Amino acid sequence: MSTQADAGTPSAMIDRVALILDAFDERGCLTLAQIVSHTNLPRSSAHRMLERLVQLRFLGRRGRHYELGMRLIELGHLAVHQDQVRRAAAPFLWDLYRVTGLVVHLAILDGVDVVYLDKVGDRLAAVLPSRIGGRRPAHCTAVGKALLANAGQSGLADFGTDPLRRQTNYSISTRTQLCDELTKVRARGYAFEREESVPGFGCVAVPIGDTEKTVAAVSVCGPVDRIRFDHRLATPVRMTAVRIWHNLDDSGVRPTLQRQSVYGGQAQPLAPRSECKTQRDALQYA
Repeated sequence: MSTQADAGTPSAMIDRVALILDAFDERGCLTLAQIVSHTNLPRSSAHRMLERLVQLRFLGRRGRHYELGMRLIELGHLAVHQDQVRRAAAPFLWDLYRVTGLVVHLAILDGVDVVYLDKVGDRLAAVLPSRIGGRRPAHCTAVGKALLANAGQSGLADFGTDPLRRQTNYSISTRTQLCDELTKVRARGYAFEREESVPGFGCVAVPIGDTEKTVAAVSVCGPVDRIRFDHRLATPVRMTAVRIWHNLDDSGVRPTLQRQSVYGGQAQPLAPRSECKTQRDALQYA
């Protein structure tokens, strides 16, 4: 295979893009000549790639100078945010696992999928196909339903026409079914999943956040014969979500999360931060 052909392979193109982006390390703006000098790429190739990166918003251009674009800033902010959520949640995920003995997931919503930020468990965790960084259809998972229920109509905007993707025979397959399910999730404040993602397994999930912003969701998963699909299991999951949200509040201002306000019913303010931190013994799986 010729060198020219090698340069056109997807991996070679990615390497070239990485060279260009790395050229901006500790440098604000660069001209085409400076980028060619830093990367040793052919001038014509570098120019074509720069123009395409500008079109995709990965780079910006001011006259003859190029700079990092808004899309990279957005992605960088998202990466930092996800890392903050995961670090804030980590100790409480382990607490929830120790109390319930079930696999614990931390996930965020990305379009019609959920992306798993963390997964805690023992040998049971190896049986579940979920993995850190992996994706599953949101409407087939408890964490996905919890997040979609809090997203309002915007959360359904990315779903296409029926039928929806199915993972098992029990998966929700229509938008009508999904809307009905999300109404139930909002009413009770937590989401269930019964063999809709993985045969033989069920989950209970609760969103993390306040009435204005949901940042993630936490769930417990296990064999359906070990899952109690009611408040007895939802309560420790909800308490874990509250602790994570408080731990994310780095500003020193206690978030305004209320136990029932987003789901209907009588709103009840959460316990103060100090009280939440002293209630670890209350995290019980009834």
